[in-house]
Amino acid sequence: MSLTSQIKEFALDLGYSKVGIIPADGFPEYRADLSNRHEMYSFYIKGPARPLVAAEPRSLMPTARSIITTVYDYSQKSFPKELTEKIGRVYQARCYNAPPERINGVRPQLMREYLRKLGCEVGENISLPERLVAAKAGLVTYGRNNFAYADGIGSFIYLTSFVVDKELEYDSSTVEVSCPDGCSACMKACPTQAIYEPLKLDPRRCIAFNTFMTQDRIAGSRIEPEIREKMGTKIHGCDICQEVCPRNQARLTAKLPDDEFLLKVAQDFSLSQMLTMTDEFYATRIQPMMYNYIKEKKYFQRNAAIALGNLGDLANVSDLATAMKDPEELVRGYAAWALGKIGGRSAKQILEENLSRETSESVKTEIREALLKMI
Repeated sequence: MSLTSQIKEFALDLGYSKVGIIPADGFPEYRADLSNRHEMYSFYIKGPARPLVAAEPRSLMPTARSIITTVYDYSQKSFPKELTEKIGRVYQARCYNAPPERINGVRPQLMREYLRKLGCEVGENISLPERLVAAKAGLVTYGRNNFAYADGIGSFIYLTSFVVDKELEYDSSTVEVSCPDGCSACMKACPTQAIYEPLKLDPRRCIAFNTFMTQDRIAGSRIEPEIREKMGTKIHGCDICQEVCPRNQARLTAKLPDDEFLLKVAQDFSLSQMLTMTDEFYATRIQPMMYNYIKEKKYFQRNAAIALGNLGDLANVSDLATAMKDPEELVRGYAAWALGKIGGRSAKQILEENLSRETSESVKTEIREALLKMI
């Protein structure tokens, strides 16, 4: 059996749905696209992933010869409706950048170990344009919503690549858009019009981006009021443009087995608990799914406050009143916004009382703006 065949069979044995291989050449088209939209993607370009550098794999690994890329189908089980209203499916599936102690973190680790056993040098920390790599390897085609689609699965896939120093047998490219003619369902459905033209996304308007990349150390923690209004109850990720896509309907309507872990989580999960979360709630209900980008509780609490505000339920006013006493000004500020969104006499009284004792200017601004909505 050839080296290429051994690698592909092992990947399939590990649970990957598809595997392909391309030469470890650069991706000039990706570099050009990122550079042309530098303002939109400056948070990423300037970040630790260094995508413009990694798009030339040999600049980080001079011995690189091939890229092995894999598709993991994370929608093999169903997702509870109570969670999909709030959390993107890829995060519920616990496969996105999974830590090494989790099953989905072990899989790529085992793949690297096997490749080394075969005598391959394997690159580390090379942030490749995974969707383009998979398309060049013939594993996926594009959707107008920017997602990659695998035949028989749809866009609910997670892509992982491995750069090695061996010349292997290469696959044929499928870099193309395979959406139905004239379809723009994803663009029409996006509440914030983040998909401003086919294959073009402004991340700053994307709900998913705003749920987890708006952190002080990344892109600033402020979420614009216009975006807050349209986030609904999304607290980590957003699947709207994938849910309306015709290419995903077969999987979305299929009768799939339950994920018992998610059913258990769904029973215990609530936005109110997330807003005023205990250490136990954080460890058992937030961390197992949402370990991807956010490490500080205050950002989850902020997102919960926005979601509660958008629900508009007076029953949540007492929890938001508690959040107005949180030590984090970010939490207090967004709790104030949520109280203004819900409205009512009780919410107004809470805001007025807190305005007189608040010390943070940013929180005072949120309180004043919330009170103005009630006039």
